Amino acid sequence: MDESKHVKIVIRGFDTKIRQFRSRLYEIKERKFASVLDALIHIKEKRDATVSFRYSCRMGICGSCAMVINGKPRLACETNVFKELESRDSIVVAPMEGHPILKDLVNDFDDFFEDHKSVKPWLFRKDKKEKFAAKKEYKQSEKERDGFLTFSECIKCGLCYDACPVVNTNRDFIGPQALSQAYRYYKDSRDQAGQSRLIEVDSLKGAWGCEFSGSCSKVCPKGVDPALAIQSLKFEIIKNGFLGKLNKPEQRIKKK
Repeated sequence: MDESKHVKIVIRGFDTKIRQFRSRLYEIKERKFASVLDALIHIKEKRDATVSFRYSCRMGICGSCAMVINGKPRLACETNVFKELESRDSIVVAPMEGHPILKDLVNDFDDFFEDHKSVKPWLFRKDKKEKFAAKKEYKQSEKERDGFLTFSECIKCGLCYDACPVVNTNRDFIGPQALSQAYRYYKDSRDQAGQSRLIEVDSLKGAWGCEFSGSCSKVCPKGVDPALAIQSLKFEIIKNGFLGKLNKPEQRIKKK
């Protein structure tokens, strides 16, 4: 039994020639379990080779196919076509507007990765020789691991930035993804950066720029909960500040 049917896909892409958004309607036939990404690949291969979008794994792991689908930031590979058509007669896809747009559904992530890099998302060890040639394993208890594990599952899709009202109005704010990673490494018992990680984000550009709308956590495809990480950072900053541990400039992490 053929369970496929004709569907309407509207691509509201950014046209680099006219420097404006342009909507294009495509009517295609798709099978029952097709994702929006499957539909876009079908359009590019069979109908319009000029359509531009990003994808890689098709399994919700790489985060490359993040876009806005029917007004909501999400992954195209995890969005079922038929489910989207249960309450509407077409599917509208558009690029994320929380990142600069290059073409059609493709965003520029340079600023996003610079924000990510700014929180130094790597384990910091005071002994440089040990860092690159450790002679033993650094074991963790289950409790220590659980303190950061959820936040380590970020796939850098950028959806939280697109949903964040602060990122979209204040470009100086480093955003929910970077801040959640700052907390991830702060909570890792193997890291020796200590309070210096808190000093780095103790500003309006950092943790205090968050207005706690929670929209970042709502759109995260991996359940990372950046909003929780940011509020936890604020708590740690207040606690350590009260204890007088955040007043030493020399505590800052030295740049590589």
